[in-house]
Amino acid sequence: MSDTLKAVYDEVAKCNKCGFCQAHCPIFDITRDERNVARGHNAHIRKLIEGELELNQELKDPLFECLLCRTCVANCFPAVRTDRNVVAGRAEYMKRVGQPKVMKFLFHNLLPDQRKMARYVRLGAYGKNSGVSKLARALGILKWFGKDLDKVEGIIEKLPTRFLRDRLESTSLGPKDASTRVAYFVGCGFNFVLPHVSEATLAVLVHQGVRVDVAENSCCGLPTYGYGDLDAARSIARRNIQVLESMDADVVLTECGSCSAFLKDYPELFEDEPSMRDRAEKLARRVKGFSEFMHSRLDQMGAPKEVSLKVTYHDPCHMSRYQKIVKEPRSMLQQIPGVSYVEMPEADRCCGAAGSYNIMHYEQSMAVLNRKMENLQKTGAQVLTTECPGCVIQLSYGVRKERLPVRVLHLSQLLQEVYLPG
Repeated sequence: MSDTLKAVYDEVAKCNKCGFCQAHCPIFDITRDERNVARGHNAHIRKLIEGELELNQELKDPLFECLLCRTCVANCFPAVRTDRNVVAGRAEYMKRVGQPKVMKFLFHNLLPDQRKMARYVRLGAYGKNSGVSKLARALGILKWFGKDLDKVEGIIEKLPTRFLRDRLESTSLGPKDASTRVAYFVGCGFNFVLPHVSEATLAVLVHQGVRVDVAENSCCGLPTYGYGDLDAARSIARRNIQVLESMDADVVLTECGSCSAFLKDYPELFEDEPSMRDRAEKLARRVKGFSEFMHSRLDQMGAPKEVSLKVTYHDPCHMSRYQKIVKEPRSMLQQIPGVSYVEMPEADRCCGAAGSYNIMHYEQSMAVLNRKMENLQKTGAQVLTTECPGCVIQLSYGVRKERLPVRVLHLSQLLQEVYLPG
């Protein structure tokens, strides 16, 4: 038994098998398969640890079908960290069975090196935008993505070939004598897929008089962690801690809810390394998400334009259940003159994006998304806001599929639209 599994034994043993998680798990709601619910995951991991179960395909599928949304944790009386237990199971699977070569290359060569990553993503963008990716599918080159790749390609309409870091004229923005200094952590999703969102975030911060220094960070490491490659996650975390420690900043800010959540969770990666854990904890205390930073500073934005918008909000899992940030975005939206905020039913229910989940498990992801679109239509909102690139992409896809008259915006884009010239 590996140390990774040993570390979660006490946690899986806390599960009392009550089954209350069944009523809340988005994937169990679709499959009705006990293997997909928290009780099933914890039973499997416990039997693995106790040597009563072998790792095989029957166990692998449900392990990797979990969204890691923590809905089960939020509705569990002993608050069993099923997400952490599932990751431990995935790590054990990768250790025993082996990691796909493409995944290993991505996690150990591209994600730690954003310049190298940019070259490959740019090639992918040219391929998608020119139709070459269709040829690659026809030749079977991309079979590892799964049988639904034709459908998956529609999730993103077009990929940019100039990323945020290409667009920035300077990595130091705003007044040098500002009272608040921010180290801006560049998330992969916004840098490579939605750079216009990052541009809106930076514009809002500078408009407020904040000094912003753009960090030379790597990926936050969440994808590597989510797939059980804990060594890669720790390696990336070490580099980011070193980079962010060297910056003279009061706050480490990112508008990506997944990045801010994982940066705050860095201490968990170093439970057996006290000195690194201490450094990770110091960093975590400085990390803030966009609404977490902005909700108390909206009065510094100046006079807004005249608008009349009905707006709702989707809680990214990594904001609401990982960071407990729920009131802040709503407080911010309710402060904006001309914005009528309406709460969406099940606003904190996962949208089904979950990083690359919508690529690897398209059908389950779309079933989760359909429920979100039904709830969105009940609001009558003109604008759907959120704080996660995966959610922005997934929700935009849902709106296009259903042909809804709704714009999907990050909160920073809404503030840019309401408060900034142009």
